[in-house]
Amino acid sequence: MRGRDLLIFPALAVLFSVGVAPCAQAADKIWCLGVLSLIDSPTMSTTLSELAARGFIEGRNLVVDMRIGSEGQMPELARQLVSAGPDAILALSDWAVSAAHEATKSIPIVASPMGRDPVAAGLAESWARPGGNVTGVTLTAPELEIKRLDLLREVVPAARRIAVLSMHREITEPAAAPMRAVAARLSIELVELYVTGPQEYRSAFAAMRSAGAEALVIVPVPELSVDAGRLAALAAEAGLPTACASRRSAELGCLLGYGPDLTELVRQAADDVARIFGGATPGELPIEGPTHFEFVVNLKTAKALGLTVPPSILARADEVIE
Repeated sequence: MRGRDLLIFPALAVLFSVGVAPCAQAADKIWCLGVLSLIDSPTMSTTLSELAARGFIEGRNLVVDMRIGSEGQMPELARQLVSAGPDAILALSDWAVSAAHEATKSIPIVASPMGRDPVAAGLAESWARPGGNVTGVTLTAPELEIKRLDLLREVVPAARRIAVLSMHREITEPAAAPMRAVAARLSIELVELYVTGPQEYRSAFAAMRSAGAEALVIVPVPELSVDAGRLAALAAEAGLPTACASRRSAELGCLLGYGPDLTELVRQAADDVARIFGGATPGELPIEGPTHFEFVVNLKTAKALGLTVPPSILARADEVIE
């Protein structure tokens, strides 16, 4: 099992953990996987299970060196991770991928996942043949935000002012352009709000109410995804029908959850890691986008909000929570 030392970053008052066994001390035939993330991701258990199924078992022939911290801490954590000499780096989110790529051009980096187009971000020459040291999976996020906005409009067709809650403005704001264009075409005013952490959630919802928002789209940055249950409760308290990014978000109370099958993406990323451990070159492993999407409707939330979900929406849902 992986040992962990728990530390606290005062700026965010969050916990992060660092693998006790550094990569540089790994013995022959012991593979070292570096992990860089903004959050202590629940998908890591799936990643480790998938690697174990491919013969790479933590505690036997696999060491995991995990570094978790804030956006501002990513560059230094990436440098520390690179200096430990892992065989590959699993980077969870755009921020982790970018920091890892800045820190090394030789150690293989597997995105699990990133949200941006890797070619537009300068991380790959093409999806089919990345050419450098970055491969993995991506969410193709802008198209998904448009889809969530469209689904929300079908449920609340009278809504003309829709809030959008996000973080990390310098990364997510440019990617919001397609959603803004669609909103303008539909005569919808977007109320865009950015928070830096959980301490600002309540003030953000107060701002939504002050602005007269009638519905809400939550952008799936890692921190907001982890806090889906808390955000769903605040949305319910504010009377806002909310579109979120995953099945889990709907299970935790969001009205609508629409997004890629994250388990599928995590499995693909784990397969990339296993192939790299087996000798594959990341520059020749294609970057994959999602192929299966999940759409979940929470009728309990709809009832609490006094909404009737159209039959056309229910017919398209993969799951309806009653």
